[in-house]
Amino acid sequence: MNEKKRIAILGSTGSIGTQALEVIEEQSHLYEAHVLTANNSADLLIEQARKHHPAAVVIANEIYYQKVKDALNDLPIKVYTGSVALCQVVEDDNVDIVLASMVGFAGLRPTISAIKAGKMIALANKETLVVAGELINRLITEYKVPLLPVDSEHSAIFQCLEPGNRIEKILLTCSGGPFRKMSTEELVHVTKAHALAHPTWNMGAKITIDSATLMNKGFEVIEAKWLFGVQPEQIQVVIHPQSVIHSMVQFEDGAVKAQLGVPDMRLPIQYAFSYPKRLKASFDRVDFFKMKDLTFEQPDVKRFRCLALAYEALDKGGNMPCIVNAANEIANRAFIDDKISFNRISEIIEQSMSHIAFSNDSSLETYLLTDKETREYAKTLL
Repeated sequence: MNEKKRIAILGSTGSIGTQALEVIEEQSHLYEAHVLTANNSADLLIEQARKHHPAAVVIANEIYYQKVKDALNDLPIKVYTGSVALCQVVEDDNVDIVLASMVGFAGLRPTISAIKAGKMIALANKETLVVAGELINRLITEYKVPLLPVDSEHSAIFQCLEPGNRIEKILLTCSGGPFRKMSTEELVHVTKAHALAHPTWNMGAKITIDSATLMNKGFEVIEAKWLFGVQPEQIQVVIHPQSVIHSMVQFEDGAVKAQLGVPDMRLPIQYAFSYPKRLKASFDRVDFFKMKDLTFEQPDVKRFRCLALAYEALDKGGNMPCIVNAANEIANRAFIDDKISFNRISEIIEQSMSHIAFSNDSSLETYLLTDKETREYAKTLL
């Protein structure tokens, strides 16, 4: 009998996926990679598959299917392609944990499939809860599926919770990104090279740009509402450039608990896999004697409009966060492709929020339609 937990990694070639494989390798007596998936990174997927020998891989972009299949032809690894296959592989009876680490809206459907198949979800794809938080919460209750956060901030909050004690406030920390000290005028001239140089975390391009606009933090605010059952006014963003305190929880008596650690995503990934146990690991430790300062600032929502728009979307509810996410994905990509300026990202999101029809319906069909309509409209604004 196989006593190891078998993990399906949705997005194994991304930042979270590659670090998850490092965790699996270090804890190989407890975990094994059972399914690996990628969108376009065929070469890295092949390399990962040859090293970790999963039962199956999925290359979502069908253009690369034959390349992956031929490269793995000498190994007993099943090779699939297409978006439907992403949903099907997580339903495998042999999968114990699904790490949802695909970037963007594309992660929603496979995550829903995993929930309906009764799999434990380690959630790193924040867009799943941003777009469809009400639906996801309804499904995890219906299918009695544990969902554990992998984002460093939400993992920190989760680790600070005290069963039976009510949260007064969540203090969601934020590095502030590379532009936190720039004026509005200076922000007009920043380039993608500047934006991709995140001061603290090593992330993929899309999330790094979202961090620079503070939209990533806005998404985390929305995610926190659904994960922890709090209201928007109970979530306070705190700029903490050193990224040592990953987030804090304030309780009704005024006590504040913080979770600290070095900026290393392997820790929250491993904790999601092993919860409620903590496993011995080789990760770096916090050296308090080397710390010079821990500083905290209020975010400037006038300079970084995306954070304010996320709060507005959360207050409005319905499909408004879905609209924000879709418009942001289009604007983010356009900035990376040098089609728009940095400040134009928030303008496109705001225009989309005003233009796309609002709906309170929380069905998957509504989210899919909203996403499609918003993307089409946002592209006309480029």
